[in-house]
Amino acid sequence: MAPSVSISSALLTALRARAAASPVEICGLLLGAPGAILEAPPCANVAAEPERRFELDPAALFAAHRRAREGGPAILGHYHSHPEGPARPSAEDARQAAADGALWLILAAREARLWRAVAAGAWHGRFDPVALMVAPPCDDAPPSP
Repeated sequence: MAPSVSISSALLTALRARAAASPVEICGLLLGAPGAILEAPPCANVAAEPERRFELDPAALFAAHRRAREGGPAILGHYHSHPEGPARPSAEDARQAAADGALWLILAAREARLWRAVAAGAWHGRFDPVALMVAPPCDDAPPSP
């Protein structure tokens, strides 16, 4: 497994803005390749209490699996927000998580943190932190020689 995972600053900024604008937990998928989140399409939160929990729309998840099987981007995991809490997994997140190695990006008011769902993780016995490397936008890159 990759020791760190990259995401573009533009994509992370968009996710944080969407989370900040919502009074309920937002959620969506993390798509890409090992070590790189390239897309993060939103999904409907179909949880009974979306202000406290999230549940990905199963139809969106099935569609993403179908696209991946047809050569589309791999499903790396998912994201969700904590409108009133920190960017770390809650006890409820740990109860809901399978120890499958999936990435969990959690967005909070002023931060975003990445976690991997594993057996006997350091956080709530289910999650280990993963370094999230934020890549600058292309126009911030130094010119090529």
